[in-house]
Amino acid sequence: MDRASAQTAPIPSCHRRGWRAGLVAGAALILAGCAGMNLPSGSDFFSSAPPPPEPQATAPIGTGQIKVGLVLPVSAAGPAGQAGLSMRNAAEMALAEFNNPNIQLLVKDDGGSAQGAQSAVQQALDEGAEIVLGPLFAHSVSAAGQAARARNVPVIAFSTDSNVAARGVYLLSFLPESDVDRVISYAVSQGKRSFVALLPDNAYGSVVEAELKQTASRRGARVMALERYSPGDQNRIQESARLVAQSAGRADAVFIADTGNEVASVARALAGAGVDLKRLQPLGTGLWDDPAVFAEPLLHGGWFSAPDSAGFKAFAGRYRSRYNQEPVRTATLAYDATALVAALVKTQGPQRFADSVLTNPSGFAGVDGVFRFRPEGTNQRALAVQRVTPQGGVVVSPAPKSFAGS
Repeated sequence: MDRASAQTAPIPSCHRRGWRAGLVAGAALILAGCAGMNLPSGSDFFSSAPPPPEPQATAPIGTGQIKVGLVLPVSAAGPAGQAGLSMRNAAEMALAEFNNPNIQLLVKDDGGSAQGAQSAVQQALDEGAEIVLGPLFAHSVSAAGQAARARNVPVIAFSTDSNVAARGVYLLSFLPESDVDRVISYAVSQGKRSFVALLPDNAYGSVVEAELKQTASRRGARVMALERYSPGDQNRIQESARLVAQSAGRADAVFIADTGNEVASVARALAGAGVDLKRLQPLGTGLWDDPAVFAEPLLHGGWFSAPDSAGFKAFAGRYRSRYNQEPVRTATLAYDATALVAALVKTQGPQRFADSVLTNPSGFAGVDGVFRFRPEGTNQRALAVQRVTPQGGVVVSPAPKSFAGS
């Protein structure tokens, strides 16, 4: 973990108590240091936005003096556009629940394209934006980052692809790397030191494979065998399962990182190859938070890492009350980004969006728990480890409340 030495102004205890009360109501995002210290996750890897229509301007939100760009695929077709609108609503809700802070969100539609994102960021900067929130997709983040860096303006984007992170371009998203580190570290703490793995042969699987090997090595564990398969290809899945089964007898756990239906299919292939999943501990990422996983008896008792669901459930309830519809899962990212900006405007003065403030090693607390930005633009999240049951995930290791001691 990084040990950045950012300096931020101390926050009086009176503000701290007020913000804690606000968090209970979902009103604000706070500096975690004060505490004393759906598109699914992975959407960049599993889907791509369809060809977008021409970007359309949308009305600004708020009337404050501090201008903040909000770049989302509002007019894109299909799920991308639905996500954009839901995230725009979440940002609006954050402002309202923060009691209308001194900021104005300049909402810009990128249409889901890189060219649209670059144009949207330039428009926001020309109108005085001091920071940009968004875009959502990796190809759009790269273009947005180039435009913002030319003006020395930071970006807090929502892509799950860590390759587009950079100094000044921070990703507030659910990164696969955090999932892997958390569940493997927990497994090692429970005596699991030898792993076999089956991973999809796609970009997500490549990211997960690299993090698995790094985390295992760092924790003094071993990856005994690792096989890749083509999602949906039952022959490849069965062949990979047979190869892994040859090393399974020397392993303590099997790591499967994929969407719910694929994980269930892989588990059945392993059982068919003679692997005893009652002896070999199943492990997974946040993509396991899926009814298909909970419905598969072979996976019951498995462990996976994910944000504590209580925060999202409370957020979703307030969102439904306000907009009479369900939010997409990524809506909390727009909410947290907006609330973070509002909190920094209120407490950090002229340095509110400086790199040293945004990379505060104590981090920040949001709807999905504590998080912090690394200097190179990726993030760390405090995740829970949950056990698979027929009724859903049950927390076996709560998410840390701070990064103290890390």
